[in-house]
This record gives sequence, structure tokens and C-alpha cells, in this order.
Amino acid sequence: MELSCGVGGRTSQTAAAATALPPPGPPPGPGFLMDGESPGEEDYESLPTGASLYTHMTAGAVAGILEHTVMYPMDSVKTRMQSLQPDPKAQYSGVFEALKKIVRTEGFWRPLRGINVTMLGAGPAHALYFASYEKMKRTLSDIIHDGGNSHLANGIAGSMATLLHDAVMNPAEVVKQRMQMYNSPYKTVLECIRTVKRTEGLGAFYRSYTTQLTMNIPFQAIHFITYEFMQEQINPRRQYNPHTHIVSGAVAGAVAAAATTPLDVCKTLLNTQENVALSSVNISGHLSGMANAFRTVYQLGGVAGYFKGVQARVIYQIPSTAIAWSVYEFFKYFLTKREANKKTPC
Repeated sequence: MELSCGVGGRTSQTAAAATALPPPGPPPGPGFLMDGESPGEEDYESLPTGASLYTHMTAGAVAGILEHTVMYPMDSVKTRMQSLQPDPKAQYSGVFEALKKIVRTEGFWRPLRGINVTMLGAGPAHALYFASYEKMKRTLSDIIHDGGNSHLANGIAGSMATLLHDAVMNPAEVVKQRMQMYNSPYKTVLECIRTVKRTEGLGAFYRSYTTQLTMNIPFQAIHFITYEFMQEQINPRRQYNPHTHIVSGAVAGAVAAAATTPLDVCKTLLNTQENVALSSVNISGHLSGMANAFRTVYQLGGVAGYFKGVQARVIYQIPSTAIAWSVYEFFKYFLTKREANKKTPC
């Protein structure tokens, strides 16, 4: 019968032996069953160390889409709150007050405008992101700290993975943030893409790319180092443990988000080309370049201007990165185990 194989793909004889002599392990806890354990002896299994490229890309794509879509309304609020010269009708005192006001005055679905282009970009961007990170992390860790975990390797791998991620995601970010702004003139994503291409050229979709990298490289370096550090502290045996992935992801997101908010404000200004703000400092045409963005933000808001929307950014990133890591680790674990079961003969 097809059901003669156990969970780990063993024969009934091997399964019986394993049941008779359960392998030693940590104290029982809630989670997935170890091979050979009964429901009363359940525990977390070790995370896979040699998952395939397909597994990393699939897990990364699912994690990226869920991360961006679940928290998208908060991302819309963050974009609004980073406006340097907001319309009087789009001035908010807090994150949740802003969300309620947007829904009440602009409609229930307004915080979700642009979510479709984000989903299209997030899947391939995060597939490349996690796959390249895992590959480079293993390669660099073997060179820097053979057989162990290297925070330097984690930081470098995260930074390099960002180059691929942002190359795919940056055009989607431009369209998304223009759709999110108050009184956005674009009714649909396609209209936004066509209008930007016609009036500003294809280069407009990558105008903030260097700023995005300047922001995301330190963000991802801090993010991955913090995540791996937290895993060392609360999950040293590197088991599949959803609670630790959620906590580690949340802490990593919060720390990285707070540290890189000034760069995110500059990126938002370059993406949205906020007309009222640029006109108030006598800038005609389009603002470009990191240095110009930094100077303009300071002219308009001083030092405090660099931290506009920091609360919304941190509130967005805490659950966002928690979702991303918990979903990614689950699918990596699930897909790797499924592949192993298929290869094991009954």
C-alpha cells in the first residue's frame, strides 16, 4: 500500500525500530513531530541546511508576497506620513489615526491602491533575494568561519542579495508610492506606468535605485545580522521553531527600520517627486541624486525631517519581517522535507 512509508519515508520495519528506541533530543515541546515520535513526544525538527535552489526561491517568493500584502495598508500610511509638505487634508497625528482618516474620507479600499504592482514585484524579487542570500551565506561562512556561523558573512550576503532584489523591486516601488500619495492623479497602475514613462522616461523607474541601495544595503546588513544573532540566542540548535522565527524577525525588522529611516525618507521623496515640497524650495523639474535628496529634506524639515514616518515604518516592519521569516522558514522546512520523502523509497 502507498501508506506503508512513514513520515520520513522509512519502511515499516525501520519505523518500528525507531519507535522502540526513540532518538535522544531536547525536552518535548509543541511543534512538528520528530521522525519516530508519537504525538505525546512531539518536538521541533532541525532546519534544513542543504535546501535546493527551487526551495529557497519558492519559499522566498511566498514570504515576500505575504510580507508586502498583509502589511500594505501600513505601508500606505508610512508613505503619506513621509510627505515633506503634505496637503492640509492629509496631515496625520498618528499611524492608526491616519489609517482611520484615509478610510473614512477616501474610501475603504484606498489604503490598498497599488497593491497589485507590489505583489507582481515582490514574488520574483524575494525569490532572488533569499536564494542568493542562502548561497552566499554558506559560501562566505565556509571561507570566514569554516563550519560555523559568521555575522560578517551574513551581513555581506544580505547586502549582495539586496542588489538583485532592488533591481526587480525598484520600478514597482516607484509606481506603488505614486499610487499611495494623497490626491494621486493616477487611477490605475497601468495609467501610472504609461504616464511616468511618457513624461519622465524609463529612467524615472530607477531614479531612486542608488538611494534604494544606499538605504537597503545597510538595512539588510543590520536585518540579517540581527536575525541570525537572535537565532543564536533563542534558537541555538537551529530547529524549526515558529516562535523564535517570529521574534527574531520582528526584532531584526524594528532595529533595521529605525536605523535607516532617514534614507527611506529620501527615497520616498525621489520616488514621489512631491511637487509642493520641491516648489517650496524653488526646485524646477525632477529631483535626482542622493545628495540632492538629503539636502532638500534638511531644507524642508531640518534634522526632524529625516525621521518623518519613523513610527509608521517601525510598526510596519515589525510584523512584516516577522511574517517574512516565519513563512520563509516554514516553506523551506516543508518543501525540503517533502523532497526528501519523495526520494526515499518505500
